[in-house]
Amino acid sequence: MSDPEESTPGGIEAAQPRRPDDSARRYTILVVDDEAAILESLELTLEDDYRVLCAGTGAEGLEILEREDVALIIADQVMPVMTGVEFLERAIERNPRAIRMMLTGYADIGSLVRAINEGRIYRYIPKPWEPEELRLNVKRALEAYELTHENAELAAALSDANERLSRENLYLRREVERRYSFDQLLGEGPAMQRVFELLEKVAQTDATVLIAGETGTGKDLAARAIHYAGSRAKARFLAQNCGALPETLLESELFGHKRGAFTGAHADKKGLFEVCDSGTIFLDEVGEMTPGMQVRLLRVLQDSEVRPLGSADTRKVDVRIMAATNRDLRKEVAEGRFREDLYYRLRVVEITLPPLRERREDIPLLAQHFLDVANQRIGRELKGFTQAAMERLVAHSWGGNVRELENELERVVALAGERDTVSADMLSDEIRGQTEAAAAIGAPPVDWHLSRSVDALKAHMILAALRETGSKSQAAQRLGIPRQSLQKMMKRLGLSDADVEPENSD
Repeated sequence: MSDPEESTPGGIEAAQPRRPDDSARRYTILVVDDEAAILESLELTLEDDYRVLCAGTGAEGLEILEREDVALIIADQVMPVMTGVEFLERAIERNPRAIRMMLTGYADIGSLVRAINEGRIYRYIPKPWEPEELRLNVKRALEAYELTHENAELAAALSDANERLSRENLYLRREVERRYSFDQLLGEGPAMQRVFELLEKVAQTDATVLIAGETGTGKDLAARAIHYAGSRAKARFLAQNCGALPETLLESELFGHKRGAFTGAHADKKGLFEVCDSGTIFLDEVGEMTPGMQVRLLRVLQDSEVRPLGSADTRKVDVRIMAATNRDLRKEVAEGRFREDLYYRLRVVEITLPPLRERREDIPLLAQHFLDVANQRIGRELKGFTQAAMERLVAHSWGGNVRELENELERVVALAGERDTVSADMLSDEIRGQTEAAAAIGAPPVDWHLSRSVDALKAHMILAALRETGSKSQAAQRLGIPRQSLQKMMKRLGLSDADVEPENSD
């Protein structure tokens, strides 16, 4: 006799998921009853579709659960020695995922409540039962079992994925922290050592920081280093170039907007100050802000509140602000282009990054670092620099500062071919030619005899350093060499104290 739900259009089974006819047999059903006739009847009813195991006592049923993977348990409510409720309670310990059903011919409310609470039964089957109704209940119970099984697998997979993502996020965070640590701000000379001292001190505070310096000196890198060394390191760091957007769009980007606030505002949008709550916002090129935006930023600094475009409501934010500029803001304030009150709000701590031409002693260290980075990125193995190449790098004026040096070394590595060392002829025409620094100290035209040309450049650099510093010790520090090396080099080049003004020698 066929199931009515399989033959009745729109019936109960029409809404149930279907399974291939032979797939149900993979499920094992355990029937526990002390009456042999009931066991036989249940087995005959279900054996065509499922694997049925029978037990005459609760103890026998527990033994079967120890060795078999059972999907559904059907137990009689009233049995000697171990009742159905007691059996189902103990069955949970052995197979918590199995669906539990109970046969009952009594309306014992206390037993029913206990079975629901302790045995966690799926459904009662009253005696006597209708075979077709029993099959339908069993089928639905096993569908619930399958869903539970699938959910458990999905939960396990999700847990594994979350754990993997957690490990990856931890790795990425550590990589970011490493990339933007103070270790990545390279410099051994006195100028950068003073910068490092300031960075380390301000990182332990929540003070607003203004970072000044020419384009390419590493203002963004310094801001990130402060953030990742401070108490907000686990929160977000967001940067916005204030000169990249017109006023309305910049205001929307920073403070957000309400739908309809301006043409194209089709939905509400949170600004960076809200998105970055508890984190750090880095306002690059803050000197490019219009007067109107300067007023709005001042309000945020004073009140820690933002008001989205088109909204009458303000929202509290907890954001650390760092700003950077390549302009002389003091001059901008004096000439009325930058608000004085905003300037003093931004420069609670001011850090000025020196241009590369003022810390030439760091060029060899930076050049080797950028060479290593470019080697790794491009897949080359250049090991270092010839003396002539390094002297050309040190002598160059570097108008683009550290960024220009980095780009020069990446270009050198990209075009190196089979070379294993950077030589002077591999440098760009601008670097190989007579540099502005050399011209400023009266260097002669380039002598095509390499050794003579290098010696002439060394002599002019040494004299320039001595004249600027007034001390051999300081001149050696400026040139990035020991004082003894400077003295030996002066002797080899035929330079004496007489070549320097008397008051400048020590």
